[in-house]
Amino acid sequence: MMKVTFPGGMAVHAEFKGHTIHTDQTETNGGANSAPAPFALFLASIATCAGLYAMRFCERRGFSPDELSVTLDPVRDPDGKRLSTLRLEVHLPDGFPEKYYPAIIRAIDQCAVKRAIVDPPEIEVQIAAPDA
Repeated sequence: MMKVTFPGGMAVHAEFKGHTIHTDQTETNGGANSAPAPFALFLASIATCAGLYAMRFCERRGFSPDELSVTLDPVRDPDGKRLSTLRLEVHLPDGFPEKYYPAIIRAIDQCAVKRAIVDPPEIEVQIAAPDA
């Protein structure tokens, strides 16, 4: 279970499995910009998950991931109110065979974060009973 706490200002922390994830809002949104905003972490979770799957693919085929990188470009709709596309671009190591391009894309498509967005879970919000 993840526990969310509020240390002050617009900062929000999430504690999960021995780790604390710090978030904050930018100064223009009333925060101190002391940590990434929650939405930035959402985007980072997609990009890092894709990167993990790309890295595993390379390592399993004997390619060093040292020159591998993934970039994420969030594209908004014309009104700028919502994301319309999350564009991932994979920068492959020198000498990476073109014959593996479709396979590494299929591997990245297995990213658990991406799959949770494509087939989203139901989100239930409940009020906890007050402590007696």
